[in-house]
Amino acid sequence: NVHWDRAEDGSPKPHAHVMLTMRSVDENGFGAKVRDWNRTELVERWRERWAELANERLAELDIDARIDHRSLEAQGISLEPQTQIGAPAQRIEGSGLAAGDSEADRAELHREIARNNGARIIADPSVALDAITHQQSTFTRKDIAKFAHRHSDGVEQFNEVVAAIGNAPDLVELGKDGRGEDRFTTRQMIETEQRLHRAAERIDLDERHAVSDVHREAALARAAQHGLVLSGEQTDALAHITDGGGLGIVVGFAGTGKSAMLGVARQAWAAAGYEVRGAALSGIAAENLEGGSGIPSRTIASMEHSWGHGRDLLTARDVLVIDEAGMVGTRQLERVLSHAAGVGAKVVLVGDPQQLQAIEAGAAFRSIHERHGGVEIGQVRRQREDWQRAATRDLATGRIGAAISAYDVQGMVHQAATRDEARSNLVDRWDRDRQAEPEASRIILTHTNDEVRALNQAARERMRAVGDLGDEVQVNVERGARAFASGDRVMFLRNERGLGVKNGTLGIVEEVSTQSMTVRTDEDRSVRFDLKDYAHIDHGYAATIHKAQGMTVERS
Repeated sequence: NVHWDRAEDGSPKPHAHVMLTMRSVDENGFGAKVRDWNRTELVERWRERWAELANERLAELDIDARIDHRSLEAQGISLEPQTQIGAPAQRIEGSGLAAGDSEADRAELHREIARNNGARIIADPSVALDAITHQQSTFTRKDIAKFAHRHSDGVEQFNEVVAAIGNAPDLVELGKDGRGEDRFTTRQMIETEQRLHRAAERIDLDERHAVSDVHREAALARAAQHGLVLSGEQTDALAHITDGGGLGIVVGFAGTGKSAMLGVARQAWAAAGYEVRGAALSGIAAENLEGGSGIPSRTIASMEHSWGHGRDLLTARDVLVIDEAGMVGTRQLERVLSHAAGVGAKVVLVGDPQQLQAIEAGAAFRSIHERHGGVEIGQVRRQREDWQRAATRDLATGRIGAAISAYDVQGMVHQAATRDEARSNLVDRWDRDRQAEPEASRIILTHTNDEVRALNQAARERMRAVGDLGDEVQVNVERGARAFASGDRVMFLRNERGLGVKNGTLGIVEEVSTQSMTVRTDEDRSVRFDLKDYAHIDHGYAATIHKAQGMTVERS
């Protein structure tokens, strides 16, 4: 029984209730109650198995979050779990009215637990800091207030809880973030960063992973036979990551040919007897790493999940390449590097420290690069025009005004008086471009899922108006009811090895019915699936910027 309700502070709180009969069933129907099924250890085993299954799914979905079936006490969080108070009890609590005993009692129990937790936090505010940083590495005053609201009873205690957390000795003020809000962390989080740097130091000092000049030259010669000649910068990067050191760091802006260089390195490492593995935060980035370099790649979440079950552990003969390392949060990168340092594996971090910040706060890749140095690839190879290459460099190095001016000179910056007018003009240009170059790949980028939906709808209306879509078929997909037709641009939203698609894969609908869909992906593969088995698909004309991370298209 799945509930999609909201917490008191308005944040989403999806959860499930699992119900089962407590009676035996025989030929006469329900028999007597079986008390033995109500044993605590049996329930605990179910909860542990539930957590395992949920965490496997989270790993497959590239979501860097885990659920913990253990009690708060077992997790080391010294707070009492609150009761599920339910809508009737919430109404009673809000109105102050007396009502049926059970609902009123439940509301009072809920408040009593909040009161007790508040008293604990006032006595020892580190309890609150541990709980807050269980899910996030840095936080704001608003986060503290939300937490205090949940774990206090009444205005007076709320103020005391906020004051206790604000004055906690373990609280560390970091200064203002990009929104001008004061941001905080804890001493424990800083210790995590210190462990990260100790692990990086140990890996860097390990000199056991040299590749001979013979193997490197042979790999370069093989690449040249297939028409790939590395630039001077790419050759320097190849030399850096195939030398004896355990830690390689490659910094390159998007489009500088990092993947092509890694493909040559993979051949050199393999010839020297190393096993090469790739990892990235998102499924689409892992797919791009594998497609561009030939290195078998997966998400970091699924890799860690395997390690947790004792599978696919690294050894001293492994080279682990982490792409888009600037997107990886401090905690996760610390866990990966500590594991690698413990077994003597080589690690190569590849990314752009000025690209999108890690979703989990803490610019770990940038700080490792600052401490250990690395090699930079600056020559943009993805853009064909010199002015575009220069603008890409300007964007990557923070010279935003110069980059925008370059695009403006080329007639590529468009202004509008209102958001609606801007959206309409954008779709006009997208439509003209689509009809002029139907074979080119393209994507519309925006910030929010609501905006994505509006732009998808506007793009489809243009397609429909000129007869480029087949008959509409109404289907229910993961994000709700949608209409699809042959000719529709679609995006896959979840990794599915069986279908060979990743979170972010794009394609065009070839056939669709209420039961199934056939899509030709941008890699020119035809994929057929039943919607009852895979419904994680949506229109693919527009995407959020984060969803498009690692995607390469000709027009955006």
